[in-house]
Amino acid sequence: MSDFNQLTRKVFIERFGLLFEHSPWIVAQAETMRPFKDLMALHAGLMKVVAHAGPEAQLALLRAHPKLADKAQVKAGLTKESASEQASVGLNALTEAEFARFYELNTAYEARFGFPFILCVRLAGGKADILAAMESRLGNDPQTEFSTALAEVDKIVWLRLKDVEGA
Repeated sequence: MSDFNQLTRKVFIERFGLLFEHSPWIVAQAETMRPFKDLMALHAGLMKVVAHAGPEAQLALLRAHPKLADKAQVKAGLTKESASEQASVGLNALTEAEFARFYELNTAYEARFGFPFILCVRLAGGKADILAAMESRLGNDPQTEFSTALAEVDKIVWLRLKDVEGA
């Protein structure tokens, strides 16, 4: 594990900016909180920035996430991290029927909540488990789902942070 407290601000943001989808502002704000005792403290600092960002910034963070198994976003280019995570559970190799089901659920979810369905797919099992989670969470009320999506971002960030630091 690197001594992330010794990194310059620029290098710190470059190294950890990928933790959040297209949202390096979180890492930039957390950088000012150094030093961190350990990786868990760094993660807590990052998530504290998210918690105190306010609902508009949190919504922007959620909206920066890609839809799962979305052909258009795959063609446009996912971040390296998202592409790897989605491939790890087979979302890069769906049948036409599976793509159609993901499209249907993604569309319904985004229409209901105003942001894409977010799930830490590395902890989710397989395609069937992800589809079941999408179907189930469509029944949530908006505030519950907003909180659930942020909790999933927390899990994604923790796993990405461990990857970056080789932990």
